[in-house]
Amino acid sequence: MAKYVMALDAGTTSNRCILFNEKGEICSMAQKEFRQFFPNPGWVEHDANEIWSSMLGVSVEAMNMIVAAASDIAAIGITNQRETTIVWDKETGEPVYNAIVWQCRRTAKDVKALIKTAQKVGYDMEVLQAVESVNEKQKSILFNKLMKHFNGDINGKTIAIWGLAFKPETDDMREAPALVLIDKIISVGASVKVYDPIAMPECKRRIGDKVVYCKDMYEAVVDVDTLLLVTEWKEFRMPSLEVLNKTMKNKVIIDGRNIYDAKEMVESGFDYYKIG
Repeated sequence: MAKYVMALDAGTTSNRCILFNEKGEICSMAQKEFRQFFPNPGWVEHDANEIWSSMLGVSVEAMNMIVAAASDIAAIGITNQRETTIVWDKETGEPVYNAIVWQCRRTAKDVKALIKTAQKVGYDMEVLQAVESVNEKQKSILFNKLMKHFNGDINGKTIAIWGLAFKPETDDMREAPALVLIDKIISVGASVKVYDPIAMPECKRRIGDKVVYCKDMYEAVVDVDTLLLVTEWKEFRMPSLEVLNKTMKNKVIIDGRNIYDAKEMVESGFDYYKIG
């Protein structure tokens, strides 16, 4: 009789497999990151074969941890945190090019140009306009959650932001959600402390001293009312909850990348919010 449910998490920087028993308890978990390619500023690509091999690898690893066979798996669920475009060669079964990841901005200007061109000739490209609208609304999700928690008033509060770059492993901030977030927070009377492993010089070039730039992730959370996770750098994945508990004024964490365990956060005394 099958004993486990397998959950496959297709993330933006890694794949993860979790096996649950009939009580919903985690029995094993395996995770593996895959490479990110940035051929040009704002472009993001993955190796399509590596995505597949890493997902297969973590599935086997998680099963081996508890000596589970394929016949022990009752069901498989897939959670997709990204939209990735891949074109496969029908005859060879190989990808014709790297996977184009949803964060890739190479077509952003083309979408805007198509919308404007269509408007000039009296035609509304409703699908593209909807895509552009959704993209802009996504940049306000964390701010809206922040305002909702504090009943619409964050005047005088201090907010920490972990991650400024549009994507980990780069300092590219063109159309970065962090820039929109910072402007919105400051506009309603709150102050902002930020930390990013490499993008702070680029941020300062763009917005100057509108925010406080911190030397590390823990300095950024000292005496803050809320921590906003914006970019999923590796060093943010396993923070010391003990340090956060001791240094934050209000224990509020808004996880924009869904990288933390909600149950663990709540049990550690945090008001925790994620996307979705």
